[in-house]
Amino acid sequence: LLTLRMAPFFLLGLVSSVKTFKTSVTPGWYYFGRNMDTADCEWMMWFSTFREHILFALAGHVLFAKICSMLAPQYRSLVYMVYGLLAVWTSMGWTYVTLILSHCILLYSISLVKIRWLCFVSGLCTLATFKCEPFVSWQAGFVEGDFELRHVLFYGGCGFTIMRCMSFALENCERKDGNYNILELLKYNFYLPFFYFGPIMTFDKFYIQVNLTRKEWEMWNISLQGLSHLGVIIVVDVLFHFLYILTIPNDLKLLKHASDWALVGLAYFNLVYDWVKAAVMFGVINTVSRLDHLDPPKPPKCITMLYVFAETHFDRGINEWLCKYVYDHLGGKHENVVEELVATLCTFGVTVLWLGPCQAVLIWAFFNCFGLNFELWTAKFFSMEPFASFEMSMPEATSRRIRAIFNTLNFWSIVLYNILALNSLDFAKLVAKRLLLKGFPITTIIVMFVTYCLIQVIKERERRQALIDDPDPLPPAPPQSAATTAAAPTAAQPVADPSKEKAE
Repeated sequence: LLTLRMAPFFLLGLVSSVKTFKTSVTPGWYYFGRNMDTADCEWMMWFSTFREHILFALAGHVLFAKICSMLAPQYRSLVYMVYGLLAVWTSMGWTYVTLILSHCILLYSISLVKIRWLCFVSGLCTLATFKCEPFVSWQAGFVEGDFELRHVLFYGGCGFTIMRCMSFALENCERKDGNYNILELLKYNFYLPFFYFGPIMTFDKFYIQVNLTRKEWEMWNISLQGLSHLGVIIVVDVLFHFLYILTIPNDLKLLKHASDWALVGLAYFNLVYDWVKAAVMFGVINTVSRLDHLDPPKPPKCITMLYVFAETHFDRGINEWLCKYVYDHLGGKHENVVEELVATLCTFGVTVLWLGPCQAVLIWAFFNCFGLNFELWTAKFFSMEPFASFEMSMPEATSRRIRAIFNTLNFWSIVLYNILALNSLDFAKLVAKRLLLKGFPITTIIVMFVTYCLIQVIKERERRQALIDDPDPLPPAPPQSAATTAAAPTAAQPVADPSKEKAE
């Protein structure tokens, strides 16, 4: 029903794009007479400008890695570093390599002190030098030439380098016996598939995995993964020529004449597209890293499967980095309200610095931080009496249905909060107004009901997956009679294994 109601709107977008979207819609498939949506400059940059350079560099990396694996597998990580260093030197110049090495040496020297907070503060201050003037212009002046990708590669390589150096420094602080060699930091940082664009793999995982051997049947899985990414790229390219879901939100005059269904669907599909983009971009690089026997961070969880703020992330590598070094370190077990508030504020503070402080990022961080804390506040409130006893007395299915109602509101909060960063504040306000005010009650009730049914399906799928992962839970203790209890008052009771407990 949603697709049918949106079809006229997309046809309207196709017609009006010729007149009003000249900057975002360019000639595409000549033989089919289709224009192409080029509003997402990141996607266009990856698969037009970057395509030849990336394929050439990664192909060389795979070739040299394969030769080294056959001749001298013990030096494989060293070959990765040398090839990555030469590739960066060739593309950006020796002054850029010198700048990167200076940051690595600085943070390595600080890590020798083994003071955790000092390493963290030093890393954040170093990262801030790429986000504020005059430090940005001064450091950018070290890059040579007029290479068209110079600015993108400069900020990407420097930003990810600082995050990797911070991971190395913090892991060095945790090491009890001695220090890691600076050569290990250089191997970790100059691994070419991760150097410019990530994802970030924490140093402890990279250090263990870089010299491992490939598992059985892994090559078959890598081939399937590569083919699936190629298929997704083709599908996205088809959508760019038929559904202009990225250009349409830029024309607010057109959106005001669209139906409520069209706006709601457009907001949802914008998030789905962003998830697909992240999955493909990181997936292509991860496929190469799997050839090197690494186990990189998994693709982000699909927006359709998200109904809690704790799992909302579009870069699992950054998310794992933040959770390991900030969120879990400060939040503990995430049960105390004050500790959770401090942990989330610090986590989103680092995220804002990583993304670059601006109005859209600050608003996005505020609402997502509030949503994460509000989940804990709600859980704490309903764990009090009489709510806890009331839930224990009701059937499990009923409890799941009640929770799904709250998760439905969560789902659309996640959608509205994240289109702030993906599109604009005006588009998010327009969608919220149509969904909650102007579209009430028909559109609001129907959309929430469909979302509620979707969440129920997801919960059931997760419940079945939990049973597959743990098919043999501990059986409940048999009830004891009064005589048995009196005869053996000190009998030891079986202690449940916490690892056997199943989350809903």
